[in-house]
Amino acid sequence: MAKQGQSPQALDGLAAAAREAAVRGLPPVHLWNPPFCGDLDIRIGRDGTWFYLGTPIGRPALVRLFSTILKREGDHYFLVTPVEKVGIRVDDAPFTAVEMRIEGERQERVLHFRTNMDDWVRCDADHRLRFEPAADGGLVPYVHVRSGLWAKVTRALYYDVVELGEEGSVAGRAQYGVWSGGVFFAMADAAAVRG
Repeated sequence: MAKQGQSPQALDGLAAAAREAAVRGLPPVHLWNPPFCGDLDIRIGRDGTWFYLGTPIGRPALVRLFSTILKREGDHYFLVTPVEKVGIRVDDAPFTAVEMRIEGERQERVLHFRTNMDDWVRCDADHRLRFEPAADGGLVPYVHVRSGLWAKVTRALYYDVVELGEEGSVAGRAQYGVWSGGVFFAMADAAAVRG
């Protein structure tokens, strides 16, 4: 892994560029393709905590700022500005969904998830739910936030999502899942859930 300068100045320089780019909402990181400058020792842990040089970043505003310039390319994550692109590590998903708001019922239902960066995501065809197998045999849900960036739904919210579940049909097969934003998001085969 190529290393960029691992100094407070490198982090401050990146933060200054991000602040400048984020003046009007989310920066257009999808339009930026600056040269790769190496990796920075920043890691996002499975619980959404950001680390720099192995130490949690204790400045929530700085973490929030960095989250706005986060970009995913394939399985790799970068912090990008118009002139700089540095690689970082993400253990699982870069965000966690920590709160859920429910509007409507059944097929009219819309789920809204708040991420650990205080962004709200309306779960629908553009911001899908997906369920991955967990090591314990259960499922781990994720909600799409933007541009290939996903939020891992906390265990407590997962149970709330399961409580909203019902049977539906996907490609002619009975599935157990949940409706949101006019889309049925399948979790598991209905027969397996029925036992």
